[in-house]
Amino acid sequence: MKIKKMPVGMYAANCYILIEEESKVGCIVDPGGDADFIMGEVKKSNIDIKFILLTHGHIDHVGAVSTIKDKLNIPVYISKEDKELMKKNQMVFGEMWNETTDDKEIKDGYILELGNLKIKCIATPGHTPGGMCFLVENVVFTGDTLFYGSIGRTDFPGGNHRQLISSIKNKLMVLKDDIVVLPGHERDSIIKFEREHNPFL
Repeated sequence: MKIKKMPVGMYAANCYILIEEESKVGCIVDPGGDADFIMGEVKKSNIDIKFILLTHGHIDHVGAVSTIKDKLNIPVYISKEDKELMKKNQMVFGEMWNETTDDKEIKDGYILELGNLKIKCIATPGHTPGGMCFLVENVVFTGDTLFYGSIGRTDFPGGNHRQLISSIKNKLMVLKDDIVVLPGHERDSIIKFEREHNPFL
């Protein structure tokens, strides 16, 4: 497994390319902007992108979805709750792409396959109603749910502070100590550090 991290867009949201090296396939997690740059990184990786995976529907995490989906002709995976808010043009949520039949609404516990990798979907509402984290091998993509020493905002439409804390404590803090946290902004962390030092917990 290989992961490329790319801060993109005006808010420098972390976009990731998750690569399964044996099968030479991958997926793009949270393409929030700079579609041409992301496409360039995909080309350099020389892999077959299978789908776009979204932790949530905020504009800084979905800004490049439409362009990349159209260029690569691939499906988008997102929770039903956040997709509905995008369709309603709710404030801070991004514009909806042109849906296709292969797009998928993901739920808690779903297992997505990427070559030989298995990606577990973990529902973590709070930052948004349909916020999702993705656990694969020794890493968890946390979007704007959990950051290094911090947590996501809950003052946007659909945000809920109590729900977010519950999601983090009951869904993420139960993971193994050495699981690497790959957040939606800024630097990486590990579960053990957050469990012991995150002031919000």
